[in-house]
Amino acid sequence: MAKHTNRLVSTGAATSILPVADGKVKPITVIGTEAILDTFDDATLQQVVNARLAPGVDEVVLNPDAHIGYGAPIGCVMASASHIYPGPVGVDIKCSMSLLQLDLPENEVLDRRTRRAVIEAICERTPTGAGRGQRSVRKSRHVGEPLGRRVAIEGASQGVCEAMGVPARWATRCEDSFHLGHDETRDALGARLDWLLHSGAFPKFREKVTQLGSYGGGNHFGECEVVEVGDDSRAKHCAETFGLRDKHVAFLSHCGSRGFGHNLAMGQFQALQRKFDRWGIEYPGNDRHLCYAPLGTPEANAYIDDMSMGANFATVNHLLINALVLEAFQEVIPGVSGELVYLISHNIARKEIVNNRPSWVMRKGATRAFPGGHYALKDTPFAKSGHPILLPGDPQRGSAVMVADKGAEISCYSVNHGAGRVMGRKAAIRSLDQKSINASFETCDIMTNCRNYPMDEAPAVYKDFDEVLRSVKLAGLASEVARLKARFVIKDASAADD
Repeated sequence: MAKHTNRLVSTGAATSILPVADGKVKPITVIGTEAILDTFDDATLQQVVNARLAPGVDEVVLNPDAHIGYGAPIGCVMASASHIYPGPVGVDIKCSMSLLQLDLPENEVLDRRTRRAVIEAICERTPTGAGRGQRSVRKSRHVGEPLGRRVAIEGASQGVCEAMGVPARWATRCEDSFHLGHDETRDALGARLDWLLHSGAFPKFREKVTQLGSYGGGNHFGECEVVEVGDDSRAKHCAETFGLRDKHVAFLSHCGSRGFGHNLAMGQFQALQRKFDRWGIEYPGNDRHLCYAPLGTPEANAYIDDMSMGANFATVNHLLINALVLEAFQEVIPGVSGELVYLISHNIARKEIVNNRPSWVMRKGATRAFPGGHYALKDTPFAKSGHPILLPGDPQRGSAVMVADKGAEISCYSVNHGAGRVMGRKAAIRSLDQKSINASFETCDIMTNCRNYPMDEAPAVYKDFDEVLRSVKLAGLASEVARLKARFVIKDASAADD
């Protein structure tokens, strides 16, 4: 057990608190069963302590999928009424999950030749791999600089959706279909983008825009799923509200703002770190990735503007991928239709009400979880039920759709963002066997676009997803609506297939 876990004070079957600063500040809320607590290493727990003691931070939550990150753990929530922190958002601004529900019964994808044809049709439209964009596949949508500028400023506006060939109604199925600047206007984003381009601070804007409609590398993926709705009445009611279809095919996507958001995020880290170094400002926990800016300062305004543009890019990236995936299915199985269930982020800072005052809630590998009746869901399709929560596990153990419970208030209305890693990428490549990984996918009859499934993304590198979900349920944060069982997976094959 990590050295900090013996300081945890149990408050329930899957909830604890971690006191810090001799009890002089509010303790860290920790979500997880005993089995999950044993997955937290010393470095992760030290990071979360550093985050709690950082200036202006009012609340910190550690979720069951937590593991080491930059500045703050992945699987962490920080809330502040006075400061903004880039670290708890990370370099992949608005990395998100989206789910497309098809009107296709599961038996339509039993045939392996059909699945292979759909895989090839998707890969002709949505490139994978770091740095790859529209020009690397035959049937992508071409996006030039003028439309890319609109994407950054407008997000999924009706005009942008129409220009992309995306159903405009899908924007109503987004956690946030667009993000505004620091003063809650689009004009601030336009002015900021002009400055970035004219100053040379965003030299690869045109190149990065061409990555719209692509997955990228690492842990990003697309998965063909079969939906299995839960047996209880609440699960069935929520599934109907969400638009889920039991024993039908759906498509789950995980990706973010690609190189576009990465460039903006890295520029912000570098600018803030230069400021800290120039003025001799102390980094919380001596961690350069915990740099920050007080709200209302030019530095905070610049960060919020850049984050918002990256988030707008990520939103449209997801919607375009879903449109292209639907197009690919229609090419192989004519007549198929599909609708977006939801698009929800797990790397974002959002202005919300925490402890009865406006605060910035920074979710680093954490997912928003508003239950039915929450003020922020008014006038949405999910006002009474709560919104869909999309949680990826791994292809072999499945993924989940959940819905928040009232108890989510204790976690700043947040849950985990997936299973969470228990093995680093280098350790996975050193210790796992490629043939065994490939054979396990064959045994499960899960097809992929890779000759060799990436070793550092094998199911064994992730935590026990059932135990992670059990933690969320026992803590009273959310309930399960449906499981998603993978039939094929789209991953970055470039490194694994070399």
